[in-house]
Amino acid sequence: MKGIVFMGKKELLTIVVPCYNEEEVLPETVKELSQIITKLINDNQIDFQSKMLFVDDGSKDKTWNLIQHYSKDNKLVAGIKFSRNYGHQNALLAGMTTAVQHSDMIITIDADLQDDVNAIYEMVSKYHEGIDVVYGVRNSRETDTAFKRQTALAFYGLMSKLGVDMVPNSVDYRLMSKRAVESLLSFKERNLFLRGMVPLVGYPSVKVYYARKERFAGESKYPLKKMIKFALDGITSFSTVPIKLITNLGLLIVFVGICLFIYAIIRKVEGQVEAGWTSLMASMWLIGGIQLVCLSVIGEYIGKIFTEVKQRPRFTIEEDIYSDKF
Repeated sequence: MKGIVFMGKKELLTIVVPCYNEEEVLPETVKELSQIITKLINDNQIDFQSKMLFVDDGSKDKTWNLIQHYSKDNKLVAGIKFSRNYGHQNALLAGMTTAVQHSDMIITIDADLQDDVNAIYEMVSKYHEGIDVVYGVRNSRETDTAFKRQTALAFYGLMSKLGVDMVPNSVDYRLMSKRAVESLLSFKERNLFLRGMVPLVGYPSVKVYYARKERFAGESKYPLKKMIKFALDGITSFSTVPIKLITNLGLLIVFVGICLFIYAIIRKVEGQVEAGWTSLMASMWLIGGIQLVCLSVIGEYIGKIFTEVKQRPRFTIEEDIYSDKF
């Protein structure tokens, strides 16, 4: 069916690019994505009104000024500006929310040029074959440090065991059809983890493999602290297994406690009780530590409930250049 539509009306593509302090890399990003879109237009693969939509996530440098400048000189460039920093996942969601009104397909990609933009050609081709979701998947992790590579593999393995359907070695680089994006936007949770949410949409999907490159310029926006938070958000947003593990751990501790109590009574009757300060203190620290860990995990879930029930806006758009271009 999409093939018939394609012959009569070229379909509009919007490339959503979240930006946070990206003034160093933005000129090259605009240049490379402009070349991609121009070639697709010339090859009659997409509509001539197709654009890239830069989402300024409360940048503190000249990112928004650059977006405004390029939007005046380059008809392919548009942007929206947040009133403050809302985070990478909300920036992606805001871009899709804004673009879906005019777009037939949407591609999301980070501004740092680590993801090979040439994979976009194959993504668009798969879309015209009738595919709704095309995942960009890394064919290796050679550009990562050994620590990041091992922790990433451990994370994907853990998520799989927790029953979360994710595409290993994929990032937020993907193409989605209009109906797939509309289905995704119907999910109302505030605790966003798009890598886990997109597979829940369903619809036909495929993977496109590419080699990930080094960051073109600037600094990574995902240091270790943010990576850990991102992983915790993914786990607690999609699985209650940690709480079930806490329950099982509590039952195990109770069982061990009963055994120790019986053992202590027997030793008391036999008259072989000795001062056990070391074992007592070790037990207290062990149990206390386990309790604190359990409370913190439960607190993480309660915190997410607190965020959800407030129903605050996920983002506020201060300026919108994109919609003005239609």
